[in-house]
Amino acid sequence: MRGNVTWVSEFILMGLSSDKHIQAALFVLFGATYLLTLLGNGLIVLLIALDPRLHLPMYFFLCHLSVVDICYTSSGVPQMLAHFLMEKKTISFVLCGTQHFFALTLGGTEFLLLAAMAYDRYVAVCDPLRYTVVMSPRLCMVLAGVSWCVGVVNSAVETAVTMRLPTCGRNVLNHVACETLALVRLACVDITLNQVVILASSVVVLLVPCCLVSLSYAHIVAAILKIRSTQGRRKAFGTCASHLTVVSMSYGMALFTHMEPTSTASAEQDKLVVVFYAVVTPMLNPLIYSLRNKDVKAALSRVLTKSCESKT
Repeated sequence: MRGNVTWVSEFILMGLSSDKHIQAALFVLFGATYLLTLLGNGLIVLLIALDPRLHLPMYFFLCHLSVVDICYTSSGVPQMLAHFLMEKKTISFVLCGTQHFFALTLGGTEFLLLAAMAYDRYVAVCDPLRYTVVMSPRLCMVLAGVSWCVGVVNSAVETAVTMRLPTCGRNVLNHVACETLALVRLACVDITLNQVVILASSVVVLLVPCCLVSLSYAHIVAAILKIRSTQGRRKAFGTCASHLTVVSMSYGMALFTHMEPTSTASAEQDKLVVVFYAVVTPMLNPLIYSLRNKDVKAALSRVLTKSCESKT
């Protein structure tokens, strides 16, 4: 307590619905989606680790992306599943802050990794003869390391300024998780600093990477249009199609939501965005990359063949 200002020891989450039948249906749906997410992303990590032909920059970043997706969905979905079975959905202050930190870290890291993957595709299409020289193992490690470090630092700052906000005893979060805007809405003090930090965070992990991705694809499209043969253009675009699909899906909703003023953001909209990123996107990413990628499908076939041969 500081003067008349108090902090709470736990938060109550309102969740998606109070109807028991809907909660039971959501438990089954989210549970199945979570298992598919773990299996799909785990399989991609395993294939990249086992198949030497996938030891390329593109799949190096894809492996990191799959690890991020596994960790991100695991930071919130198990709690959601548990809360679907509970009458009172509570989370301690410490656990709330921890969940908030990891969700922001992993979310920010994913956006930055997608920007690194866009640069990789730019080099592959626009400078193919120097691809192996430019996208050296060292540069790949640096790009991945910077993505993780910026994600951690950004999350640490935003978590610190968010969790320090007193709520004057209010502890009911109209959300499914400990998300920034939901926590800020409970504050009973001036939140100008928080609004500045949220905006700065959005610029660092959303707007800047999105501009880099857009710039990379502008050069890629220009290079593809210069290719004379239809087959050549189709092949060049095919190397970027999966990544472009994931980028459009990830950046689109995030920019629409996080770049708007905090005062006009809808609580229900926040819930849908968190569910989309925690449940839907991590499940779709491995499907998009595996179904549209011949190398991944070929690697799966080789691993399964070797596995069958070893058993006989």
